[in-house]
Amino acid sequence: MIEQNRGEGGDWTASTHLVFALVPAAMLLVLLLRPVWDPDIFWQLKLGELILSSGGPLPGEPFAALHIGEPVPAVAWAGQVVMALARQIGGWNFLRVFDAACWLGGFGAVAIACRLRGASLLAVTIALSLAFLAAVPTASVRPQSFGCLCFGLLLALRRLELKPALTIALGAPLLVAWQNLHPSVSVGVAAMGFAALPGAVGWLRGRSALPVVPMMLALIGVAAIFATPDGTSIIATSAANAEMSMAIGATEWLPLWDPTNLLIAVPVVVVALLTARLVARQRRFDPVEIAIALGLGLMTLAAYRFVVFWAVAMVPVIARAVAAPVARPARSEAVTVLASLLLVAVVTPQIAPTRFGKILPLAAVQVLRDQHIRGTVYNDLLFGGVIIDTGYPDWRVAYDGRYYRYSSEEWGYDGDIKSGIVPLADVVRRWNPAAFVLDTGRNAPITEELAHSKMWQRIYARDGIVVYVPRIDSIQSLARD
Repeated sequence: MIEQNRGEGGDWTASTHLVFALVPAAMLLVLLLRPVWDPDIFWQLKLGELILSSGGPLPGEPFAALHIGEPVPAVAWAGQVVMALARQIGGWNFLRVFDAACWLGGFGAVAIACRLRGASLLAVTIALSLAFLAAVPTASVRPQSFGCLCFGLLLALRRLELKPALTIALGAPLLVAWQNLHPSVSVGVAAMGFAALPGAVGWLRGRSALPVVPMMLALIGVAAIFATPDGTSIIATSAANAEMSMAIGATEWLPLWDPTNLLIAVPVVVVALLTARLVARQRRFDPVEIAIALGLGLMTLAAYRFVVFWAVAMVPVIARAVAAPVARPARSEAVTVLASLLLVAVVTPQIAPTRFGKILPLAAVQVLRDQHIRGTVYNDLLFGGVIIDTGYPDWRVAYDGRYYRYSSEEWGYDGDIKSGIVPLADVVRRWNPAAFVLDTGRNAPITEELAHSKMWQRIYARDGIVVYVPRIDSIQSLARD
């Protein structure tokens, strides 16, 4: 592989160092130029605002029309609060920068640890670039960014090779914070389990000491799963969320080879194959890093939602394989990286304000807002977040992205509505909606009924999104009757 030239060609080396040091800033720029596309961030933000105003997790359901007042699982409550605070401080532009910094920070934390332990700047740059390529399709403003950050910090602790007691002391609060920011600390538990495997095998064969640090962190991680306001009920909530997600066909819960994931699976496969070839050729690897990457790779094959964690785990594997260790970085390198990141973070929102994906019904919901309607809005489930964020407390929703909030029977009923088995009249009797906000593709049967109904009028139609409200003459007729 290419080694850094510290002798002849000093000018070339200096310029190349500069280019490499600017790569993290280029990654941040890519993240900031991407549109906000995850519809769930909107109800997450509203929950965060309500938690802030109430001084703690909510006692009763505020959004779902048929569940008002029921207990509310405190899933990712701390992450929702932090993101809501970020939006209150600086609007969507600041939230977007903050989220991108957290997401990229997961990769950066383990990359910095590798660099401090002797990995060359070239090796770290290649590792970051390949890992970023594999994971960037999943990047959007959402609490999962906290999971990425915490996982990167956990792997960084392992890579820094600190004293065992110090590693455990730093890891314990990190794991507890992780579970409250985003309920994915079980990934950290799995990673520490994978990390302990090589040492455990060596210990059984009498060739090495017992891997105390990863074993202790795994046990602490298990305890951290329950260190939230939900306590042991988090297990039932997580199980329900997984069950409903797979039943509905949420793409991130589907295996990597599923047709809906094929395009985004391509960079994952490419990075995996390149890394395997590189490790086989250079024969520079650490069994623990390989075990973590392989374990998370299998998890990603089973469910695409784990890809960002796998990508973070690939950074130390690739960095070690690319080049032999060199001297530790100079202070000027850190200054260049930080200064370029700060420049991108400050300038980009000014010249490229936050963009939202076309799948989000922001314009449609604003038109509905101007009608001054109160009550339940029957909606496509992907539109629930925007409706909640825009119209609460005046509006309630039929469905939203909290898969655990609704029973399997309710999701089955939603499927029957989408397929046309349940007619418009039954939907009206069940929810008594004040308006409809629907996708004409996913909700074709009911939108066709609405189009021919004398009781409803369309006030918005664009990009496959329609909004219906009651006809004024129909309301007056009912009032006279």
